[in-house]
Amino acid sequence: MYKFTLSSDSTCDLYLSEFEANDIKHVPLTFNVEKGGVMTEHLDEFSEYSQYVDFYNELRAGAFSKTAMLNYEAHMAHFTRLAKEGAKDVLHFTISSGLARTREVAAQAAADVKKDYPDFNVYVCDPLTATVGQGCLVRIACDCRNKGMTAKETLDLCNSLRLHIQHFIVADDLQYLKKGGRISAAVAAIGGVLNVKPIISFDKEGKLDSIAKVRGTKKAIAFIKEKLMKEGPDPTYNYVFIVHTDNEPAAEELTEFVREKFGIEPHTQIMGPVIGSHVGPGAFALGYISKSERNEF
Repeated sequence: MYKFTLSSDSTCDLYLSEFEANDIKHVPLTFNVEKGGVMTEHLDEFSEYSQYVDFYNELRAGAFSKTAMLNYEAHMAHFTRLAKEGAKDVLHFTISSGLARTREVAAQAAADVKKDYPDFNVYVCDPLTATVGQGCLVRIACDCRNKGMTAKETLDLCNSLRLHIQHFIVADDLQYLKKGGRISAAVAAIGGVLNVKPIISFDKEGKLDSIAKVRGTKKAIAFIKEKLMKEGPDPTYNYVFIVHTDNEPAAEELTEFVREKFGIEPHTQIMGPVIGSHVGPGAFALGYISKSERNEF
C-alpha cells in the first residue's frame, strides 16, 4: 500500500504506457495547431510513436503550434477525481514555474478540493525544469513511493535534487524559439544563415537560457559530450535522459556515448508536443543529475 499518490502534468514527457505501468496519475496539457488558417485544440496524450512523428512532420510542413497553460477547471477535475477515489496525500509535479503559472493554478485547485475533502492533501512540486528533467524527478519520486517513503519526504528529496539536474537542449531551427519569444528576430535570422545552434539550459529560476552557441549539429553534440566528460552523472543517481523531436540520429549517437563512457542505459524517447512546440522538429536534448548545481561547470 503506497503512502501517497503520484501525479504529474504531461510535460514530464513520460509515455502513456509508463504512466499506466507505474500507477502515475497524469493531467495532459493542451496545445493548439494552426494549419491552413484553421486552429484546432489538442491534448498532450499521444499513445503511439507515430503520432509524435506526425506532429513534427506537420510543423515541418508549415503548421504552427502554440501551448496553453492547463486551466483551473482541468486541475479541479483531476484532483476531485483523485479525492473521490480515496487518495489522501498526493505529490503532484507541474511544468517549471519559470515557464508557466501552472504550479499556482494547481495549488489553488488543490486547496479548493480540500474544502470538500478535508483529508485530501496535495504537495505540489515545482521541478524548475520540464521534459527530461521533470521526468527524471517523477521517476525518482516513483522509486521513493515504491520504497514506502511519504509524500513530504519525497518532495523534500526532489527539491534538494532539482538544481542538480543538468540540461543541454539543442534546437534545429531558431524560428520556433523566436515565435515563442525566447530569442529576437535578428538573432534567429543570423542563426539561420550561419547554421548556429544555441545550447539551451534551464537556469536556477527554471527559465530557459542560452549557455553557448556552436555552429552545426556535430559541434553541438561534441559540446554535450565534453560537458558529460567534465562532470558526469552523480553515481547515486545514475539517471540519464535523452529526448528528441524526431531526430533519432542525434539521440542514438548520444545514447551510444553514454552507454560506452558511463555504462548507463539512458532513457531515450521522443519529446511531447508541449515543449516540442517551442523547440520545433529536429531538436534533441540530454539531461542528468550531477553533484554540481546546474550550469556550474
